[in-house]
Formats: sequence, structure tokens, C-alpha cells
Amino acid sequence: MARIVHITVLQLLLISSLLSSFSMILVCAEDYEFVKSVNPKFLGLKKEKLTHIRLYWHDVVDGSNPSAVTIVQPPSNSSKTRFGLIRMFDNALTQGPDPSSKLLGRAQGFYGFASQEDITLLLSQNFAFVHGKYNGSTITLMGINSIFNKVRELSVIGGSGLFRFARGYALVTTQSFNASKSEDAIVEYNIYVLHY
Repeated sequence: MARIVHITVLQLLLISSLLSSFSMILVCAEDYEFVKSVNPKFLGLKKEKLTHIRLYWHDVVDGSNPSAVTIVQPPSNSSKTRFGLIRMFDNALTQGPDPSSKLLGRAQGFYGFASQEDITLLLSQNFAFVHGKYNGSTITLMGINSIFNKVRELSVIGGSGLFRFARGYALVTTQSFNASKSEDAIVEYNIYVLHY
């Protein structure tokens, strides 16, 4: 025969309070597993260093084998700044400004004409290195590139391989630009990157 259990309001409040405390303990335990501090040595990180990298970025828009292709055309009523045009690129990164100089890596990303007032690009790219001790490592750069300014600055926002936890900046200077015909460009990058 079933017994009827009578619970007072005080007992109900006590049980409710205990269950609530227990669930908070479980949530706190879950948060600890989700986010916790880690000693950098656990990841093999030693002393942070500053590295300077100088290389040349080759944007080839014209010809039979372009490295930059338009993926979005601006509307027909667009401004003189080409606002809205977007290009995807896989550009050579070389040791010198000559396109035949030693290949150090590839710049892979996109740029979009992002201003209605002047020719300014929103640039997002990974520098994927294929030579030397940084082979297989990447640096990620992003920022606004007002291409007619003598020197522009982009942010280093991350990296992989030997550039894990990378941060820094790049000074960007156009070496050559064929504005009237091909729009091909050679750009010097001086990158200052903090990494482990």
C-alpha cells in the first residue's frame, strides 16, 4: 500500500535550495572545463620574439594566368572608386621585387574596394610560407589599404605554425602599379611580428 508523504513548506524550500546549489556546482564545474588558465610552457611556448620579414607581393590581374580575379563586379551605376568590386587572389611572395626572384610563399585572400570617396581597399589575407624555417607557417594580415598613400599599415592579427599567437603590423609600399592598362602591382611588405 502506498504511503502519503506530507512535505511542509519549509522542507520544500530546503529541498529546492539544495537542488539549486547542486545545479550551480555542476555549472561551475562545467565552466571550469570549458575555460581555464594554461601555463604557456605547457604548449611549448618559451620567450616571445620580434621578427622582421621583408618580401614582395605580386598582384597579377591581367594576362593569360592572373593571380587575382574579380569575383564580384560593382553595380553599373558605381562610383569612380569602383566601390563594391571584390577580387580573390593567390599572389606570389618573393624575396625581391623581380617576379622571377626566389619564391618565399603565397599571399591568399581577397580585397574589396570599400570606399565611396577614394580608392581604398579592405584587405584580408594569409601569407603561407613555403621556404626556409617558416615553411608551412602562416601570418594573417587585415586592414584598410589606401593604395595611393605612399606607406600604408596593416595589422597582423594571427598566424599558425611558428607564428602561433602572432601579432604586429606590416608597412606596405607600392613598388609599381600599372593603373592605365593591366592594374598589375608589385608591393613591398615590411612585417614586424611578435610570436613565440
